[in-house]
Amino acid sequence: MTSPLAITTIDCRLGDATELFRSLRDKLSPRGDVVSEAGRQRTMELFGEPLSPREVVRRICDDVRSRGLDAVLHYTSKLDRRDLTAESMRVTPEELASAATKASPEFLAAIRQIRDNISEFQRAVLPRDARVSRSVGGGKVELRQRCLPMKRVGICVPGGAAAYPSTVLMTAVPAMTAGVREIAIVVPPTDFGGYNVDMLATCHEIGVTEVYRVGGAQAVAALAYGVAGIPRVDKIVGPGNLFVALAKQHVFGDVDIDSIAGPSEVIVLADETARPEFVAADLISQAEHSPGSGVLITWHEPLIAAVQRELEKQLAQLKRGDLARQSLTDYGALILTRSETEAAELTDQLAPEHLHISMDAPERMLSQIQNAGAIFLGHYTPVALGDYIAGPSHVLPTGGTARFANGLAATDFLKRSSVIQYDAAALSADADSVRLMAEKEGLTAHSASVDIRLQDFANGSSPL
Repeated sequence: MTSPLAITTIDCRLGDATELFRSLRDKLSPRGDVVSEAGRQRTMELFGEPLSPREVVRRICDDVRSRGLDAVLHYTSKLDRRDLTAESMRVTPEELASAATKASPEFLAAIRQIRDNISEFQRAVLPRDARVSRSVGGGKVELRQRCLPMKRVGICVPGGAAAYPSTVLMTAVPAMTAGVREIAIVVPPTDFGGYNVDMLATCHEIGVTEVYRVGGAQAVAALAYGVAGIPRVDKIVGPGNLFVALAKQHVFGDVDIDSIAGPSEVIVLADETARPEFVAADLISQAEHSPGSGVLITWHEPLIAAVQRELEKQLAQLKRGDLARQSLTDYGALILTRSETEAAELTDQLAPEHLHISMDAPERMLSQIQNAGAIFLGHYTPVALGDYIAGPSHVLPTGGTARFANGLAATDFLKRSSVIQYDAAALSADADSVRLMAEKEGLTAHSASVDIRLQDFANGSSPL
């Protein structure tokens, strides 16, 4: 018989909840220093010593950097139990086309609808080139910001416990919208990953032709450094397990990355108008990622007990109920605050990946919140809409990083360059300020680079 849900309950009326919040935030942050017993045994088999996940990632990435494809295939064999070659590692065009013929028409229609929704939103957020013209001393200054797409991007798609065609859509379509021409997808060589019909059909349907059956840290390293058959990329995006997250952190600097992702998380801010069954469903929907966090914050005391009853009821009916139950025990909380204001302050402290404001007048609360990856307003906007179909990417900042980080968007695949042009008269007009700053900083060559261009002015003639 299933034991009662042991979710943390916090009553802020009884005292300061700061330490409890700090503990919850720490648990949701990817530290890279905790490994299961099974993982420890696998590490012993592979390296002969009980390395931490961070040390495992460093060993794998360094090996891939020095040995290339041979190392990628070696770790794929040892960790994923798949013996692949350079040829079988890459999904062929025929395999992609075949997957599309096997996928259901209803699924492909949904993929096209979601692609169009994402494209519509991502086009709307793309910046325009900026221009400033300035007249200085009778001369002319032209300033521009130029935005160009990255040439080549790598995307990590999970495939261990489930298939995630939505991740393909939420990462590849923003990149395509930005104008990226080369997109390489890496996905574990599993039945949920590189051999999954729906995942491969999604790639085919949106026009991704470069898919590799390789996962984990070795896939990240292959994208970052380049190996035979997989040219290096400019940026790596997409979610993954702890080893993928740590590998992205390790290669950052050789390539750009989107974020270091931790467990999926949601805070539901709810008032007396919220329906307990809706709130419970939202908490469970993120907890079922396992690990995943679901936190309710409310100032309406009866809602706490009502949601707790609904959690028990719904968890008992769901296929992944046991996994979600464990996640809520480890990473969940039901929090009663003294006021709406306190609820907003606590939410900003946690800076959640997803924030659902379950109120009749959610805009009032929205104005008090700064830190959240994606925000869902009203009783009929479940987080699942953002996960699958609305349009903004579901690749979002986790672990409190929404204080400074943003969700993935088409803008993240653009390189911005400033373009500056002076004529001689404008240079002459601004020269004194350049000289002064160069003198203050002791950089005399800066000043000289201006003076050498203005020698004609010193002789009483006009520069060309």
